[in-house]
Amino acid sequence: QVQLVESGGGSVQAGGSLRLSCAVSGYVYRSYCMGWFRQAPGKEREGVAAARPGDGSTYYGDSVKGRFTISRDNAQNTLYLQMNSLKPEDTGMYYCAARGLGCGLGRSSYSSWGQGIQVTVSS
Repeated sequence: QVQLVESGGGSVQAGGSLRLSCAVSGYVYRSYCMGWFRQAPGKEREGVAAARPGDGSTYYGDSVKGRFTISRDNAQNTLYLQMNSLKPEDTGMYYCAARGLGCGLGRSSYSSWGQGIQVTVSS
């Protein structure tokens, strides 16, 4: 099974940038769709971005489109989320995740999850 460990979170002023990283290890990682999700207290976990390994297609939530970019390194052992023009509503716990079939922003289809990392954006 896949193991996922997030890093790169923290606190930033509105309008600033952060880059999250997810170190990936385990079986069948290179064939999996990889995604980023976030959750604030009292709210449902929502899909932020996802990338399909097979054809390189990407998916973004409407609230982050044009500001966030998902990518992988050349060795495909690290997943990134570049976050620009951050807003206070981007605050939450961010999780990287993997799924073996299909790709998209629906959280129910993802089978492997990291422990999460906090992102806080102040006004």
